[in-house]
Amino acid sequence: MNRTLLIRSVSVFFLSISISLYGWSQSPPQDWFNLDPKADGFYGVGTEKAYNDLLKNRTAQTVVVAVIDGGTDITHEDIAPSLWTNTKEIAGNGIDDDKNGYADDVHGWNFIGGKDGDVQYDTFELTRLYKLLHDKYGSISAGAVPVAEKEEYSRYLAIKNDYESKSMESRQNYQLYNGILQSLTTMLADIGTEDPTLDQVEGFISANDSTLITQQMLIAILKEGASVKEVMNEIREGVQHVESAAKYHFNPEYDPREIVGDNYNDVADRFYGNNSLQGPEATHGTHVAGIIAAVRNNNVGMNGIADHAQLMIIRVVPDGDERDKDVANGIRYAVDNGAKVVNMSFGKAYAYNKNAVDEAVKYAESKDVLLVHAAGNDANSNDKSPRYPSDDFVDGSTPNNWLEVGATSWNNEVAPFSDFGKKTVDVWAPGVSIYSTVPGNKYRNLQGTSMASPVAAGVAALLRSYFPQLTAPQVKEVLMKSVVKMAKKVVEPGSAANKIKKVKLKRISVTGGVVNAYKAVKLAEKITSK
Repeated sequence: MNRTLLIRSVSVFFLSISISLYGWSQSPPQDWFNLDPKADGFYGVGTEKAYNDLLKNRTAQTVVVAVIDGGTDITHEDIAPSLWTNTKEIAGNGIDDDKNGYADDVHGWNFIGGKDGDVQYDTFELTRLYKLLHDKYGSISAGAVPVAEKEEYSRYLAIKNDYESKSMESRQNYQLYNGILQSLTTMLADIGTEDPTLDQVEGFISANDSTLITQQMLIAILKEGASVKEVMNEIREGVQHVESAAKYHFNPEYDPREIVGDNYNDVADRFYGNNSLQGPEATHGTHVAGIIAAVRNNNVGMNGIADHAQLMIIRVVPDGDERDKDVANGIRYAVDNGAKVVNMSFGKAYAYNKNAVDEAVKYAESKDVLLVHAAGNDANSNDKSPRYPSDDFVDGSTPNNWLEVGATSWNNEVAPFSDFGKKTVDVWAPGVSIYSTVPGNKYRNLQGTSMASPVAAGVAALLRSYFPQLTAPQVKEVLMKSVVKMAKKVVEPGSAANKIKKVKLKRISVTGGVVNAYKAVKLAEKITSK
């Protein structure tokens, strides 16, 4: 889900504490994810070094990269020139000119919209499964369950327990975060400014333990160079998010699907939606798109990674959990319309129709399309607690076109929020303090594996444009074999503050290294020269 894969605003407080715990330095350069460990001293992916030292005299082909996400501001100054355009479609005439089933899909498609609007909020998959099974088993006793349904009933009980626990936790989080916001608001009013200095906050005399805790967290944030005004805006967004969790995400009676107007139970139904690509909230998707292909060296904003990428925008992720039918159709749309790399910065803890997504992934595999997916932000092992979509198919097989990406920071550390897995997370990429595009021709630092995935997807697009003879499995192989290994031990995400666990990176990922464009280009040159 969009906002779960983004380190949400309230977590700025706790991220600041993690920064000091992990021994992180002050804020990095805005372009650190494009820098190189050896050349620049920041553990980015070496984009600039690759262009300057290896790619100056090479020709490149255009490669289409699909951004399957929650919506993108396609009018953004740094993104609009990089958009994919369906040249067979006549914009605005309401006709499916190219007969692909989608009218006016000039720059992509929105699978969570309909003729009367767009879906903004949706429930979590956990909530949808809970309602489905609770409607069936909620009013009967265990003894009345038919023997043939005992396994499904046991699953219902497990889902019911998980739903009730997380729903309660969500309500508690709202109380906690709203309390922090109110405490901050009161403190700033007492100080007399909305944007105080470090000296002003340190000189404030706290009236009770609550404001003292708030004061200490605010001091930690200010010492990291953040603006209190910016943090307050982040906190307000965070409170809105946890409030929407109670109102929508965990509400079994909420169902926005009538907005879409499709037959949700018909997986074969592919031709629904609209061409509204921005949707009600496009921060996440716009940020992701900029990382991949914001116009390079135009003296505007920031540099994306791939200079010959065209962005195909596909909207399937609401504020809540994406639905498997939409994910499957988003992948198929991307493949059928020429994408060679697909970025998927979303995920969830439960699957509804994994077979539908598996078949779409297999379809992409058959068409030589690389799928790049964010590992998740729960500081969990995906080996033990799978996230969906995933590359372990129901039939037991695995595809060769799937790359799972965890997040790292500029100082050679794993991001404290990143999911991991010796078997399930292939590579790492920058995902902390990533400066990229947001709606309204603006730019902003965000963090999450949602940011790490498009970094890796951008490098994949770079390879596919400069070395078009490489297949999707070969690009994956190059990315994995050319990682910069971390020799030192890192703090395992999820470690308790009083019991930090340090491990070798190869113990919590397949490759034990960070994607590097410079090394990847050198390896691609070696492979293609043969």
